[in-house]
Amino acid sequence: MQDYDIVIIGGGLVGGSLACALRGTGLKLAVVEAVSPRQSGHGEAGQPSSPPPAQYDERVIALSLGSQRIFAGMGLWDAMADAAEPIRRVHVSDRGHCGFAHLDADDEGVEALGYVTAARAIGGAIEQGLAGADDIELLRPARVGGLRMGRDEAELEVAVDGRSRLLRTALVVAADGGDSGIRRRLKLGVRERAYGYHAIISTVVPEQPAPGVAFERFTDAGPLAMLPMTRGRWSVVWTAHEQDTPAILALDDDAFIERLQQRFGSRLGRLTVPGRRIAYPLKLALAKRITGDRLALVGNAAHTLHPVAGQGFNLGLRDVAELADLLVEAQRTGRDPGGPAVLRGYRERRSGDQRGVALATDGLARLFVNPFPPVRAARDAGMLALDLCPPARHALARRFMGLHGRLPRLARGLPAAYP
Repeated sequence: MQDYDIVIIGGGLVGGSLACALRGTGLKLAVVEAVSPRQSGHGEAGQPSSPPPAQYDERVIALSLGSQRIFAGMGLWDAMADAAEPIRRVHVSDRGHCGFAHLDADDEGVEALGYVTAARAIGGAIEQGLAGADDIELLRPARVGGLRMGRDEAELEVAVDGRSRLLRTALVVAADGGDSGIRRRLKLGVRERAYGYHAIISTVVPEQPAPGVAFERFTDAGPLAMLPMTRGRWSVVWTAHEQDTPAILALDDDAFIERLQQRFGSRLGRLTVPGRRIAYPLKLALAKRITGDRLALVGNAAHTLHPVAGQGFNLGLRDVAELADLLVEAQRTGRDPGGPAVLRGYRERRSGDQRGVALATDGLARLFVNPFPPVRAARDAGMLALDLCPPARHALARRFMGLHGRLPRLARGLPAAYP
């Protein structure tokens, strides 16, 4: 039997980030990851899988400014910064109608609203952060077999590369994705609804690039996002009805570009050089409880969102930052890291943000596919009013940058551990 303060189930981008955040805090950690570092697997369930650093696909993640500061606080940002393209302006519009709004970094007094970063760069930075950490043991490939959650401790039977090991810990953190086996096994329950849409992911190169500008284009079939990447590329996140997805994926490059151009318009000129297309189904899922005895859920295990406004991964990083704050404080004061005070604090700090962002993204996704003329007129008027009202625009920008409300140490760019 091996003893740990914390066992993290899932070593992907969220679970790996939490482990990095807790390096050097005096807490002893184990990370249980199902996939070998030689195979794909840094993505969370419900998202396209991400291979390890040498083999990452071209999936990108729109990091909010708050998330960039969280990675800086972990000491990871410098390792991924070269692969990050700043978002200095966001242009939102309703295709075929008069509604539009914009957010601008200059208006907010920041260098960037966020950064579009390659998943391979984030995963590579996390791998570097975990390498050589004496207080973190990486168990991979590994799977959880037996699991007993007690009042005073948790015990896990883990098969590591085919060999059984027994672990005892004060806290289990489930970071094992939207189809969380830990959440399911412990019967925490989930409120879930499929949207009936897929997100089709690709990249293009525009002939008239607008560096630093991200576009969110609402259409009658769902939102279409165009996110600036490094080397003059743009990431495409195209929401399509599930019945249309196979036909779109089957298009050749020329036909795909023509269809995409019709939907997006000419703001970037002619689109060229389409990348490989992949698709994944969209759903809303919220865990009914994000804690249990000796248990906390983070990332997609707690919430899976529609990709509109790019909030899913950022919400998971805020889970990490708040939980790290609570665990470091427990360590400093000699309290139980998996005890009721820590778990109650995590629920109180995270439940509102998780529900609020889930409802907001769900509302946007539904509002902008509603064809009812009065609804369409009201949403366009609302967008124009937002664009003409600096205080409202500022409040919205702060929320989407992850800078609203009380900020944990990591979200202020500070290490989780006190000096």
